[in-house]
Amino acid sequence: MYKIEFLDIEENDEFEKTISKVLEECFKVENLPEDKLLVSITLTNPENIRKLNCEYRNIDKSTDVLSFPMFEKEEIDNMVKNAVWDYNDILGDMVISIEQVEKQAKEYGHSFEREFAYMLVHGFYHLRGYDHMEEEEKAQMREKEENVLSQLNITRGE
Repeated sequence: MYKIEFLDIEENDEFEKTISKVLEECFKVENLPEDKLLVSITLTNPENIRKLNCEYRNIDKSTDVLSFPMFEKEEIDNMVKNAVWDYNDILGDMVISIEQVEKQAKEYGHSFEREFAYMLVHGFYHLRGYDHMEEEEKAQMREKEENVLSQLNITRGE
């Protein structure tokens, strides 16, 4: 389950369709009950994401996606293993700069949809408890991200 907020940008049905498709696949691949976990997604502009990045990470610059998980990876692993879910637990919050997604899509030579889908998957895996600070963690996270995108037939260069 997810909730979308458009903060200082225009609402867009195509964004919502992509979010629905991508998060549905993320939940499926990770064996998470979509009807029991809520992901809050805020789509915004570079100014707003910069303020949040500064406030929560002490980094005074814009970025593409910020994730605010509610659980540690081990907690979610135990929930999956034991199939223990409270009704409507919050997996976490994700904030995405649409302008930055557009910029990166052009920079990397693929479609907006591909870059947006990647930001959603990347943000989801941060909410799921994965990180990319160490090389081993980064490799594991990238493999999971690419798996979801390939399941959706969303590949680089598209």
